[in-house]
Amino acid sequence: MRSTTKLATKTVCSVSAIIGIVSANYPDEIRTSKTGLEIIGHAESCVREPYYCPANVLTVGIGSTGSNIEHRSYSDEEIAKRWVNDIKTAERCVNRYANGFHLPQSVFDAVTSITFNIGCTKMRDSTMYKYLNQGNYKAACNEFPRWNKAGGQVLNGLVNRREKEKKLCLSYASS
Repeated sequence: MRSTTKLATKTVCSVSAIIGIVSANYPDEIRTSKTGLEIIGHAESCVREPYYCPANVLTVGIGSTGSNIEHRSYSDEEIAKRWVNDIKTAERCVNRYANGFHLPQSVFDAVTSITFNIGCTKMRDSTMYKYLNQGNYKAACNEFPRWNKAGGQVLNGLVNRREKEKKLCLSYASS
């Protein structure tokens, strides 16, 4: 059920600026590469004030749905810090349940992106993670298009994101 609290008008922020802050201020805290961050950031977009995403979840910054979202405008530094914490959460899931420490960088980035979007609870028992644990990266990469719905509806934004993630994931073979 949607909150009855009136939310402020959306004010966008620059994904590139947030990536710059993350690269400058948090370079040793996450493994996800700039390419992975760009896929996540541009798919999620950057919004300074809280809003409800298509899945009806309160969100702020670059897809941050974590706790303590206050109904106010967030600074670039606050958005970057929240995003780093959210990326770290997704990376821990990939490392723990999908053999993440051993994944090629492009596979790791793509899988971190989908895990960031879908959440660890849904991903950890997925066929994609099973393939990753078996070392069958191609089969895992081909699972991306299956994850294109929110609220039971296929969303064009998710279709596009999954294609980018799949392409990045499959690029391990050409690197």
